[in-house]
Parts: sequence; structure tokens; C-alpha cells
Amino acid sequence: MLLEKNISLQCKNMMKKGSSSFYQAFKWLPRKEREAVYVIYSFCRMIDDSVDEPENSPYTLDELEYHLNKLEEADGHFIWSALRWVFDEFSLKKEPYHIQISGQRLDFVQKSYPSMTELEDYCYRVAGSVGEMLIPILHPNPNQSLIDAGISLGKGMQIVNIIRDIGADQRLGRRYVPLELMKQYGYSEADWHDQVVNQALKEVISALTDQADQWFFEGLRYIDEYPNKSAFAMKLAAGYYREIIAVVKENDYQVFTERAVVTSQRKSHLLLQLTK
Repeated sequence: MLLEKNISLQCKNMMKKGSSSFYQAFKWLPRKEREAVYVIYSFCRMIDDSVDEPENSPYTLDELEYHLNKLEEADGHFIWSALRWVFDEFSLKKEPYHIQISGQRLDFVQKSYPSMTELEDYCYRVAGSVGEMLIPILHPNPNQSLIDAGISLGKGMQIVNIIRDIGADQRLGRRYVPLELMKQYGYSEADWHDQVVNQALKEVISALTDQADQWFFEGLRYIDEYPNKSAFAMKLAAGYYREIIAVVKENDYQVFTERAVVTSQRKSHLLLQLTK
């Protein structure tokens, strides 16, 4: 059974508006799987917006969790019937969604990260959990190795998000770049406050990029075990995210005042490379 057409369109529009890279990568999936990704992305977007843009969110984080717990009777928004559909069609579990919510809840109480260990936990909660949600959509019978790889891919993407959004997060009073990493390369908290772009910051970002690349490698390790269209979508999504780092470098690591954006032309070039 396919998702109701008008609900599918609303979820699709949420994804196109929220992440053109994700939309462009996953639109190649078969219809049922594509619509499931739209739904999952839309719900995750609502979770994120409830924290970062509460004035524009129809629900608080607690309300989203409450309705998720009572999903069978939840109403008042198209997302609930959409979630019921995707949970039923793909026999999904709620645990990754609760993990996602727990990660977003951290943003209320933790504004900076002392260590890579703590940052990895955050990346797992807010993005690795998304990989955990999507793998049962992208693979008909995933084992634990595939799920773990999906978690790694999500964590890698979150590191890229953190690098890209350094300036925006700083304006919100947040610093996800671990203090231990800053100290390791001689980049001080005063430098951070003053938005200094120097060799030390470049080394910090390079270290974060190396970690992201490791997680991308782990995330795509079993890519040949996926259906062709799923494998293509995952490789394209990873390629789009990795291209963000290329733009950061082209901007000479000015991450405080410039947001690295991958143009449509660059995305088209990546698409052509993968289809050769």
C-alpha cells in the first residue's frame, strides 16, 4: 500500500524545503521507499524545528514525544497518519526516534562539548539515529552490521553539519567543536569568541573532517549489499555532504560568516560522476 497522495506531497515538500541535498539524493528510490524517506525526514525536521525554531513549530519536543508514544491515536497533523503508514509498511521500531528526541533535548541543556567522546554520543543521537531509521527502508532485510554502518554514515554527516554551521551555532550560543580538539591544535576559546580564522582552526576542521571521512568509509563499507537504487542514493548523499567540506576549503575555512553551500551545478556534476 502506498501513502495517501496529499500526505506524500506534504512530506515531500518538507524535505525539499529542509534539505535539497537529501531530497536530490533519495528521489531516485522506488516510490514506496522514497515516500517512506519523505515521512521520516519530515518527522525528524519537526523534532529539530521544535528546538531550533519553536516559534514556527506546531509542537514542542515533549508533545512530539507524547504523540509518538501514542501513535495509534495521534491526530491533528498529517505526520501522524504518515508515521503510522511507514511503521506498518516497514515494521519499524520506535527506539531510534526516541534516541533522536533525546539528542535534540541535549540542545536545551548542553551548549558546548569538552571531548570527542561526548560529541560522538551527540552525533549518534541526532544523526546516527536517522541512519538507524533509514536502513530498514533502504534494505529489505538489514543485519546489525548494516544498521551499524548506517549509524556511522549519519554520524559522518552530522560532523559535516557541525563544520558548515559553526557560525550559525555560535550565534545561538552553541559550540559543538570539542574543547579538547581546540586545545590540541592551539585554538583558544578567545579565538573562537573573536571568530579568528587561522592555521589552528584549519587544523581543527581538518581533524573533524578526518573523523567524518572515517565514518563515511564505515557507512559505505557494505554498500554492495544494498539494492542498486538504495546504494546509489546513499553514495550520492555522502558525496553531497563531502562536497560541503570542499566548499569550506574553497572559502578558506571562513566558517563564521560564510555558510558553505553546494550549488546545483556541483550537485549535477556529482550525479553525472556516479552515473558513469
